Amino acid sequence: MLSRKRTLSHQVKAWNYKVTSSRNYNKGIRLSFMDYTIKNNYAHHMTKQEKVDFTIKTLQELYPQIPIPLDHKDPYTLLIAVLMSAQSTDVRVNQITPLLFEVADNPYDMIKLTVEDIRDIIKPVGLSPMKAKGIHGLSHMLIDKYNGVVPASIEKLTEFPAVGHKTASVVVSQAFGIPAFPVDTHIHRLMYRWGFTNGKNVVQTEKDAKRLFPEHVWNDLHLQIIWYGRQYSPARGWDLEKDIITKTIGRKTVIADYEKMMAKRKKK
Repeated sequence: MLSRKRTLSHQVKAWNYKVTSSRNYNKGIRLSFMDYTIKNNYAHHMTKQEKVDFTIKTLQELYPQIPIPLDHKDPYTLLIAVLMSAQSTDVRVNQITPLLFEVADNPYDMIKLTVEDIRDIIKPVGLSPMKAKGIHGLSHMLIDKYNGVVPASIEKLTEFPAVGHKTASVVVSQAFGIPAFPVDTHIHRLMYRWGFTNGKNVVQTEKDAKRLFPEHVWNDLHLQIIWYGRQYSPARGWDLEKDIITKTIGRKTVIADYEKMMAKRKKK
């Protein structure tokens, strides 16, 4: 009789083959193997490391090529775009940044504008007074301290006005390839759903992510989780049948709450 570990490994390999060969999951079709896995309670017996490995492998299969959410051409334009994205959507930011960068796509041109000029351009992204002041202030600071060159350091970036830890992490990760794990609302939600963090706050979620996932996958993985969260595990309109990772390894209480919610809907 096969050991539990070998049996589980065999089943995960079978699932990987299924995804690779058919891509059925991308079409929203439930995989028969996953039904088999759930019914036979394999996920219940997976170790934390097996769940981590399953998550990484699944996301790599689904997103071998990872789109960068915010349009930019260099570290400076990425820094500005990420700053603008706070409490806004990537789609809205990508609509507005070309208008700003047409006028000023470097700190030297940016400081020629007034804070009011910047605010008028970026108003549609929301929080424009604070963001305009931050963009103008950090552009001055870039010139004064770093000759207009964005530093490749989280510590140095967080010294700039309106630049927090998450923004700095995104910039060093996506502009410079330095391992970082910026946690947004999607990552925070999914890490909790998957039982990888207690959901207390994003600081704890980032610590847990860095502890669980190997450093060499951080830069790809944080983006893969964001795309997965948007497509298959959103906060609203969530369909567990399409969310293969949560359905396989998800926190028991999360799945139980989902099932209760669906049962109430059916009664109505």
